[in-house]
Amino acid sequence: MAGGLFALFDDVAALARLAAASVDDVGAAASRASLKAAGVVIDDTAVTPQYVHGVAAERELPIIRKIAVGSLRNKLLVILPAALLLSQFLPWLLTPILMLGGTYLCYEGAEKIWEKVSGHGPGEVPMATQQGPEAEKHLVSGAIRTDFILSAEIMVISLNEVIDESFFSRAIILAVVAVGITLLVYGVVGLIVKMDDVGLSLSQRDSASAKRFGLGLVNAMPKVLAVIAAVGTVAMLWVGGHIWLVGLDDLGWHAPYDLVHHLEAGVHDAVASIGSLLGWLVNTAASAVVGVVVGAVAVTLVHLVPRKSHG
Repeated sequence: MAGGLFALFDDVAALARLAAASVDDVGAAASRASLKAAGVVIDDTAVTPQYVHGVAAERELPIIRKIAVGSLRNKLLVILPAALLLSQFLPWLLTPILMLGGTYLCYEGAEKIWEKVSGHGPGEVPMATQQGPEAEKHLVSGAIRTDFILSAEIMVISLNEVIDESFFSRAIILAVVAVGITLLVYGVVGLIVKMDDVGLSLSQRDSASAKRFGLGLVNAMPKVLAVIAAVGTVAMLWVGGHIWLVGLDDLGWHAPYDLVHHLEAGVHDAVASIGSLLGWLVNTAASAVVGVVVGAVAVTLVHLVPRKSHG
């Protein structure tokens, strides 16, 4: 009887170890998949604060919460099932779809650079100066539509990283990615949006150091947002270009990525102490160059060709 009980305990312990290992595997795979989607995540974080510009301070966090819920619903109920079915029955479509999404990233990054160089900035930032439920509902629905495109790209990039896993493992990993990235993005957005309010509150205190810190925080926030936007632009070009390099390689045109690998190996072997870092920088720079080229072509097709046809 005691032997059977101990054997049962051993079985339970083995199952517990197996479950813990599975959780670790899912966590590691989700982390790896999320890192690959970093460029889109940064862009999503940079874009979202614009949607609460001009909104009453007490409505900022409720609106962000509504957008976050809509984003999570899109990821879990629409994008995740579609991506899983696609990977299960039409996996050969993933690379072209991923490259299409990469083109969108390159286009967005190149267009932002073009706006800076040409002086033709984007249209007015969405504002909700009109108060009321209808204005807020319109604002939230517009933000969720924009988020849908970015969320789809995040999920497809993540799926591509775990395509060799089983169907149910893919489902669990992508669900973890969806929840984790949504919490991360909108948690950071909430902090960014409320930082100027925190700074303003501190600047009104009696303490001189609190006032100084509060004013510094208020003055720093526009610069912080500008840095986030710049990093998001670079990340979009880098990630989009890398998607194109890998996609072309998967589709049979190996020369571009072979050249990048050759350059990467060259700097890696030349400087042993920081070879890995230099190799990564070369790969990233090459991906960004490809991103700029693809993005420039996309911007030309979208903006210049229609104008010529109407001219």
